[in-house]
Amino acid sequence: MIEIPAAAAKIGSPECHLDTVAASQHYPRAWFEDEAPQHTVALRAFAIDRVPVTNAAYAEFVAATGHVTAAERRGYGQVYGRDYWTIVPGTSWRHPHPDLDALAERPDHPVVHVDHIDATTYAIWTGRRLPTEAEWEFAAHGRMWTAWPWGNDWDRDRANTAEQWAVHQIHDLDAWKAWWRNHFDTHGYTPATTPVGATPAGASPFGVLDLAGNVAEWTASSYLLYDGSRTYDPGYHAAANHSHIAVRGGGWKSFRWQTRTSERIACTPGYSANDLGFRCARDLHPTQPHPQCSTR
Repeated sequence: MIEIPAAAAKIGSPECHLDTVAASQHYPRAWFEDEAPQHTVALRAFAIDRVPVTNAAYAEFVAATGHVTAAERRGYGQVYGRDYWTIVPGTSWRHPHPDLDALAERPDHPVVHVDHIDATTYAIWTGRRLPTEAEWEFAAHGRMWTAWPWGNDWDRDRANTAEQWAVHQIHDLDAWKAWWRNHFDTHGYTPATTPVGATPAGASPFGVLDLAGNVAEWTASSYLLYDGSRTYDPGYHAAANHSHIAVRGGGWKSFRWQTRTSERIACTPGYSANDLGFRCARDLHPTQPHPQCSTR
């Protein structure tokens, strides 16, 4: 784990950045308005996993506890098909594709097909917890806000995303769909995850890896709007009022704007998919001063 110092952290996107995002791709600014206003959050020192939880690590937890994930209990996992979301029987963290053994073939890839309870239960078993949304974002950009963990200039070689797979820029939905259909025709339902930490050039200022791309990540935080008096898209108000959880980071099938440090996703706690995983965090308790030392 990497220790992150206490700080007054800038959370959320500057207004001018939201204007840039709106002008650079096909979604209107309303889709990103929940990143505003940028505000300051007082964070205590904490530690966060350097990389997402892997299949091998999750397997140790399952072997020790007998935990059965929600996807295993219901008998199917959710994936994005050639044209839209679909369910695939027999798909779970163990088999992200029915013919793929995640532990045997991808032990160092991030675990997927875990819902919020599956992730939280693992974290508790390890003596840790999920990071809050603000902790996650601060770990991603550090004391100075940037659009991506490495800075404000996009570089597709620094993250496992759709643009890295496509080897070209993807600015709109039509371009993404064209890439996706070709990718799906070749790889099918198999998630295009990579071993954790495979893109070290994408590290955050604190040295945390995979905070952009590979898999999106659960946080411990309920999805709430940053300004209760501000009018957001009705969908965001609905998510905030119906117990959704904040998810961060974007995954292997996202394009650049979905992998920014301030990008927010709202998911129901029971949601799981082949591009969603998690990492853990823990509190750092301050060292008690020696009785003979000054505390001034």
